[in-house]
Amino acid sequence: QVQLIESGGGLVQAGGSLRLSCAFSGITMNYYTIAWFRQAPGKEREGVSYIASSDGSTYYTRSVKGRFTISRDHVKNTVYLQMNNLQPEDTAVYYCASEIIGADWPPPTKHFNSWGQGTQVTVSS
Repeated sequence: QVQLIESGGGLVQAGGSLRLSCAFSGITMNYYTIAWFRQAPGKEREGVSYIASSDGSTYYTRSVKGRFTISRDHVKNTVYLQMNNLQPEDTAVYYCASEIIGADWPPPTKHFNSWGQGTQVTVSS
């Protein structure tokens, strides 16, 4: 059974930084993608950043390019999301999720079948 546990959320002022962690276990496939999604109140869930296990390929949604960095630690089975220059519009619950189908890049949201419980990120202006 795949488990993903997020941590690192919190309250930060605009321009500040946070690092989210996603500790995962139970993925038995050699090829998988871990992604960060976010959902703000009244908005649809949005894919923020993705990282592939095979070659470390990454993808960022346009609004976070240049500000967020996704990375992985194979030894710790953890994926990180370093978020710099945070803005109020980044306020959301952030989720990490895993996908093993591997047919598309980045994988569509519907392919992610294991999700963490989410961590709140709040950016004050």
